[in-house]
Amino acid sequence: MLLLGIDVGTSSIKVSVVDPATQKTISSVQYPETETEINSPQPGWAEQSPEMWWDHVSQAILKINALGSFDPKDIGAIGIAYQMHGLVVVDQHQQVLRDSIIWCDSRAVEIGNAAFEVIGEEKSLSHLLNSPGNFTASKLAWVKENQPEIYAKIDKVMLPGDFISMKLTGEITSSPSSLSEGIFWDFQNEQLSEDVLNYFGFDKKLFPPVRPVFSEHGYLKESIAELLSLRKGIPVSYKSGDQPNNALSLNVLQPGEVAATAGTSGVIYGVSDQLAYDPQSRVNTFAHVNHSSENKRLGVLLCINGTGILNRWAKNTFGHGLSYSDINHKAGAIAIGSAGLRILPFGNGAERMLNNKLIGAQFHHIDLNLHTADHIFRAVQEGIAFAFRYGLDIMRENGMFPTVIRAGKANLFQSALFTEAFVNSTNVPVELYDNDGSVGAALGAGIGVGVFSSEKEAFQNNKAIQLIEPGKSDCYEPVYQDWKEILQEQLIIK
Repeated sequence: MLLLGIDVGTSSIKVSVVDPATQKTISSVQYPETETEINSPQPGWAEQSPEMWWDHVSQAILKINALGSFDPKDIGAIGIAYQMHGLVVVDQHQQVLRDSIIWCDSRAVEIGNAAFEVIGEEKSLSHLLNSPGNFTASKLAWVKENQPEIYAKIDKVMLPGDFISMKLTGEITSSPSSLSEGIFWDFQNEQLSEDVLNYFGFDKKLFPPVRPVFSEHGYLKESIAELLSLRKGIPVSYKSGDQPNNALSLNVLQPGEVAATAGTSGVIYGVSDQLAYDPQSRVNTFAHVNHSSENKRLGVLLCINGTGILNRWAKNTFGHGLSYSDINHKAGAIAIGSAGLRILPFGNGAERMLNNKLIGAQFHHIDLNLHTADHIFRAVQEGIAFAFRYGLDIMRENGMFPTVIRAGKANLFQSALFTEAFVNSTNVPVELYDNDGSVGAALGAGIGVGVFSSEKEAFQNNKAIQLIEPGKSDCYEPVYQDWKEILQEQLIIK
């Protein structure tokens, strides 16, 4: 039996087929080849079409099948990872009612802030472990307030991965992990939050049946099996948000273990066994993939919206014809500190770690007689690394003190310059792994159908390929402090 993993990203869909006997990847593909756009009908808004995701998932599966490196009929289970916090709504015929309001959309900030005040800060934080903020519940409330004709037709509310599972199986399910990332879950009572539902006036019937992350969420429909050349009846046996899934794929499952990613957005994700929360909800706590009422495992998540998206913008704007490898090489020739140029990378929606403020990406101290595109390339990566340091210090305030951070050698962590800036800014070593979200989802599917006896067994062959330790922290610290002073001035202005 083989395992199929699907990773529904913001920029593209990744699909992998894994042999559970060896935990080795047989094939992986990405679709489409170019990065998918985010629709922004108004400033601060961000949407994507769920039907587009489904088309891209289908095309990715057909593409990997066409490689001929395995028999598609040997696939015995499917796992799904997905971009977190997106709102998908369908009617009773499972037809999408509007484009998904995705994770970096800022329109519902004030709706969430008002809910936080009325429900009560202490009750929200102790039961939800977060402010409703700008998460899925607040986005649903925005639809209710501003598009009542659409809201009236809603049969089920989902996260993006639930939608892809529905398209595969015809069934709609959720999990405590998914519901917690939407701020629908009461951790004290281990159920849908009565406070959130009552405040917003949401009917419980809008929410799918709740099942564990590792369980059977439906079985492949015959029509879809024929379309994708797979066997009908195989289960979708794992669904998780991309950051808990990334942590799983890095074997970050126990208290004190920490993972990081630096794709379109940047994340540090640490595991705790305490129902802990940040009093300002600048970092957020969700149910991890292995959380249960008896064995609490919480994912404490720092998210920075503007990371890889800024690096892509800089490449497209100043690096015409250059590859990412080219701009990394050019940036590496510039000295630490980018000759005084400082860049704040916060240009992709309201930033939770900045108390949901929207300050935009900013360039400071640019000298038209001195700075070149190469300085910009370096200052971008340094600015992103400094944003991670700023967020990690918030996590430290909340009792998370990583001694090592695990990350996949992907996205910005493929840049030696960024990795150096990250390690020396945070003063924490980084272990790099050859991991992929779609591979993690595939192995998660194996856990869900009992191919592996435990999560640990599924990732026992996953070994670090590189360790990067701090060695230039003294050089980066004064640059970071200068960057931080600029950021704090902007936060006062805003």
